[in-house]
Amino acid sequence: MDRPAKKNLRCAIYTRKSTDHNLDLEFNSLDAQREACEAYIKSQAHEGWRLIPGHYDDGAFSGASLDRPALQLLLSEVRAGKVDVIVVYKVDRLTRSLADFAKLVELFDQHSVSFVSVTQSFNTTSSMGRLTLNVLLSFAQFEREVIGERVRDKIAASKSKGIWVGGPIPLGYASNNKKLAVIPEEAKIVRLIFRRYLELGSIRDLVEDLDRKKIRTRRQTLATGKTRGGIRFGISPLVYLLRNRFYIGEVNYKGKIHPGEQAPILDRELFEAVQAKLAAGANARQLKLRASPSILAGRLYDDRGNRMTPTHTNKRGARYRYYVSHPILQKRNNEAGTVSRVTASDIETIVLKAAHGRLEERGFVPGHDHLGARSEQAIRDVRFLADIDPSSLECSFFAPERKC
Repeated sequence: MDRPAKKNLRCAIYTRKSTDHNLDLEFNSLDAQREACEAYIKSQAHEGWRLIPGHYDDGAFSGASLDRPALQLLLSEVRAGKVDVIVVYKVDRLTRSLADFAKLVELFDQHSVSFVSVTQSFNTTSSMGRLTLNVLLSFAQFEREVIGERVRDKIAASKSKGIWVGGPIPLGYASNNKKLAVIPEEAKIVRLIFRRYLELGSIRDLVEDLDRKKIRTRRQTLATGKTRGGIRFGISPLVYLLRNRFYIGEVNYKGKIHPGEQAPILDRELFEAVQAKLAAGANARQLKLRASPSILAGRLYDDRGNRMTPTHTNKRGARYRYYVSHPILQKRNNEAGTVSRVTASDIETIVLKAAHGRLEERGFVPGHDHLGARSEQAIRDVRFLADIDPSSLECSFFAPERKC
């Protein structure tokens, strides 16, 4: 009697390495994992296992997330029914998160895909195999979290001693054998920025002034060969630079100030004068915002997440108010949303009506005669609603995922 032919099982190998260390070697960790998996598949050839030609290798990607290009490609192949068995060197190569692992197992079950680790014997089709796998993943997740805690503790200890532990290097400094040294040319630019802000008193005017002087951000060449920076300063980067205590030889870590190892670029008197002016400007903006008739100021966004700022024009003695996407005001038009300008009266009328409906649902009766009228009481009603439920007015009128 003839035996039934064994079904060919299409096997895909997935490999992962958390860092890019030694990935440029001729034979690296990914190659070692793949070699072990290929040998295991060959040992199962009598069971009908066959290796598919695709390579699914994620170099320098953490196992804490499923957002990895090779893994996503492999999962799309699973959904298309092109894979029967996924082979990994160890379970934690696939994921280190129990929650993500549960999602993967559910997906594999839907498409009748088996999962095999060549160094850990288990079978995901049985309850005992699933228990074993969950125990292994629990330890993998625990290991990842302990590593994270050790790194955070080391960073905190180093910061408390004023040691620079990496990250973006502030303008004016350069890394030399993991120590920061002052670059005289860039230090002059930093001092100029601080002095000009004191003279001008406005971040927006400072942006324009630096642009006229052709002063640009630091240009950097990345490991990939691409360049970054070398563009005009924006408002947010300038505010961050002006508040950075690194320039007076200090390190700020989680709200605590520590003496730093780096040489200061600024004298403390200049720095503190700038901080006082920044604080005064912030208070003045808050007072101006509260007195402004633009009731949606600070609460309206375009469909790319940019805050829409109130502005106005005067024509023939009449004032016309608008909300304009913030990048437009900064001359970064390519970063604005598809609708970069909207008439203030139109959008405010819509929001007022929606707000009044919310107020009536809560039993609060608005104190004015007409819902569409922009009376002082109407403005107070809307701000009252924002105070009791800020999320009710923070919305993007043009983004479907954010509803007013």
